[in-house]
Amino acid sequence: MNANPSTKSRPSADLDVIVVGAGLGGLYTLYRMRELGLTARAFEAGSGLGGTWFWNRYPGCRCDIESLEYSYSFSPELEQEWHWPDRYGTQPQILEYIEHVADRLDLRKDVTLNTRVLAATFDSATNLWTITTDKGDTVSAPYIVMATGNLSTPRVPDFPGLSSFQGEWYHTGLWPHQGVDFTGKRVAVIGTGSSGVQSIPYIAQQAKHLHVFQRTANFILPARNAPLDPERERSHKATYQERRKAAYDTPFGIAGYPPPSKGALEATPQERETAYTERWGVGGSISFLFSYTDLLVSQPANDTAAEFVRARIRETVKDARTAELLCPTDHPIGTKRLILDTNYYETFNRDNVTLVDARSTPIECITPTGVRTSEASYEFDAIVFATGFDAMTGALREIDIRADTGADIMSKWADGPHTYLGIMMAGFPNLFMVTGPQSPGVKSQMILSIEQHVNFIAGCLDHMQSEGYARIEADQGAEDRWVKHNDAVAHATLYPKANSWYMGSNIPGKPRIFMPYVGGVRTYNQRCNDIVAKGYEGFTFSRHEAPVSRMKSRSGAGRV
Repeated sequence: MNANPSTKSRPSADLDVIVVGAGLGGLYTLYRMRELGLTARAFEAGSGLGGTWFWNRYPGCRCDIESLEYSYSFSPELEQEWHWPDRYGTQPQILEYIEHVADRLDLRKDVTLNTRVLAATFDSATNLWTITTDKGDTVSAPYIVMATGNLSTPRVPDFPGLSSFQGEWYHTGLWPHQGVDFTGKRVAVIGTGSSGVQSIPYIAQQAKHLHVFQRTANFILPARNAPLDPERERSHKATYQERRKAAYDTPFGIAGYPPPSKGALEATPQERETAYTERWGVGGSISFLFSYTDLLVSQPANDTAAEFVRARIRETVKDARTAELLCPTDHPIGTKRLILDTNYYETFNRDNVTLVDARSTPIECITPTGVRTSEASYEFDAIVFATGFDAMTGALREIDIRADTGADIMSKWADGPHTYLGIMMAGFPNLFMVTGPQSPGVKSQMILSIEQHVNFIAGCLDHMQSEGYARIEADQGAEDRWVKHNDAVAHATLYPKANSWYMGSNIPGKPRIFMPYVGGVRTYNQRCNDIVAKGYEGFTFSRHEAPVSRMKSRSGAGRV
């Protein structure tokens, strides 16, 4: 792969690696490419670094993975020097951390901001990917890494009349950087997923009156957030590397939770009540799901946990009708992303908060003065859409990705995503994805999965450089088997019973297929390691004549 002075007649590449996105995945990709001695540049649509943590600035935005876990593991120095103020990091804290990492590693110089990639095309004759940006520029490289994120394409519902609304409207995923003051205003929040649940208590404190339009009640667990205990931070940092290694041997990529030893139905009712109460008091979703072995595979077992949560809702919410509307009944607990809250249910005890059942009385349109449902009209000064994202596939499908052999992503994913390991797609040589669909990604500690994927990609490029390969492709057969395996694993659980964004159910017309891999981080990581040990089984390498580029000699070894 090194440039050869005798081959100057070959096409010239601008870079060795194009990276799309400058969030956590894109920045780590830049770091690893630099370690390999490759020239790489990330192209980012936003005006700053951070990806989802740059865009999502709605009130109450906070990570649902504990701060000490939700961070990079590749640098012991970073681990030790950074201090997290709270148990769960806020959006400003996480963005500050990301910017610190970028500055510490001098990554900003390799990022082009305010630049959206519109198209990416592979030329098999030159072995080059060429991107086209919204600025009209083109950039070419032999390799492209899509670090576009899983929750980066906000979905604004196409309610009739939205353009006629005379007030202000916002989407939680595109929040104004200067913030929004709702003091004295009549406000509607449409949607009760994670961003709605986090923002509603804050908006309620400002608004003259808040109406919450709920189509689907979700299971919401207490976060029990608090300032991070100094002694806990000290002890955690003292064993950071051991914890990081142990995380790869867990289902969700998070160490420190003792695995359950028996099923829920093997316990007595009193034992279950004690176990659930203890975990409810601790807070967090992983702790609760680790109560018993069978909560995500047995409906009767799952029912015991679901009813415990419904009982807590009824205890908290004073109005009985409102409490019942807030009790989820249409999906097993844990099959949609569990949401962590602070004072969400308590907010419905406020005199200035009204819950509207948007399932039995659906929204018909947005009017110039507010919202009309099938039953009533409401007047508002502001509307907040907490309606989520076109998850996992949306950002990639927004880019016109195609190869000159005839493959294009819209056709390939017409009936749902098709990938090998969530890292590559058959028909698209030298194109890699970071935490793509059919990988653990969103069902894991995301930064761990980012690092695992980028390390796999770096190891692959290092192998190619060592062996003189210029092209890698995922085998169609391997991809087909992985897609089938991903589907089989999902349908051995309760996950497909929920109309969730895991299934694409929140996007009208999107194929209903379970997208993340839920076999667990442990199983997935072992599968990847086995594939590497077998000479990258399921991938095909070729020595296609490489274009002249800025390839440098290797300065680091790939890690898998």
